[in-house]
Amino acid sequence: MSRRALTLLLAGFLVLALGVVGAFRPVPYVVLSPGPTENTIGEVDKKPVISIKGRPTYPTSGALSLVTVAYQGGPAAQIDLLTALRGWIDPTVAVVPQETIFAPNRDPKEVEQENTVEMTNSQDSATAAALNELKISYSTVVTVVSTEKGKPAEGKLAKDDEINAVDGKPAKNVDVVGEAVKAHKPGENVVFNVTRGGKKLDVTVPTVAGPKGQTLVGVLMQAKYKFPFDVDINVGDVGGPSAGLMFSLGIFDKLTPGELTGGRLIAGTGTMEPSGQVGAIGGIAQKMVGAKNSGATVFLTPADNCAEAMKAVPDGLRLVRADTMHDAVQALDALRTGKGNVPACEAG
Repeated sequence: MSRRALTLLLAGFLVLALGVVGAFRPVPYVVLSPGPTENTIGEVDKKPVISIKGRPTYPTSGALSLVTVAYQGGPAAQIDLLTALRGWIDPTVAVVPQETIFAPNRDPKEVEQENTVEMTNSQDSATAAALNELKISYSTVVTVVSTEKGKPAEGKLAKDDEINAVDGKPAKNVDVVGEAVKAHKPGENVVFNVTRGGKKLDVTVPTVAGPKGQTLVGVLMQAKYKFPFDVDINVGDVGGPSAGLMFSLGIFDKLTPGELTGGRLIAGTGTMEPSGQVGAIGGIAQKMVGAKNSGATVFLTPADNCAEAMKAVPDGLRLVRADTMHDAVQALDALRTGKGNVPACEAG
């Protein structure tokens, strides 16, 4: 073999070896793919997804399924280049930069805890929205979930503190508390009136500047609702707030005579405010694929996701726009009876 041929052969082997090694090197991307669905009026592990005690319930049929997005990757388990490349050529998945899912310099356990809190808040907000739709009264209280290590609230506010007021203003909800804190300049004090162990007390907490210059004290809160009956939602380790709409509809269906779905397999997504407003979510393309794979023929879509959804909707899946819970209930009534308007997603 000539020296030139030998050189080319060795170079080829070197390129191949580098390519193989490179293919298995970790890369800072996350692969998003269609996740499992759960029927909110069905069961998980032989237990109802939604259990209601203390109030009459009614039979249901069909499905009102929440949809999820599964992911591979993240700071603790980065994917390799080969996995990312496979994702880029698969139209049913998305490959996104790691920082779009996991904020830089954030503890993954802290992110997981926040996702759990978001899911709990989503369930409570969904229950509140369903009760509002049914004109059933309830009350709320803002509670402390945890404080952030090294931040001013640590050692001053405690887990399960009920926040009654901030700077003398009633703490009507989590947003009100957050806005009251942000109204201060970093370094100023905030006075929280809390109930702890059955006693009310004032707690003064200094503020600091957050990563983006916002004023904060380092407290994670959630609104705890005091409902006139028990609503328990069981979905295992599903996290995040995007199942709110389907939880609300599932609760509504169980609390009202008749069957909201008319026996159809319906899936959907969207955050839910207690007021009934439906909010946009991420991963709409993957969620629609998951819905179609589960047998759904109708997909309830937040208005702000409609344009994106229309570009990727699978064949045989009908998109129904859901601006509010009330709109979604009316749309399902119209689908079931064949009477009334069924709002559709529109381009632009």
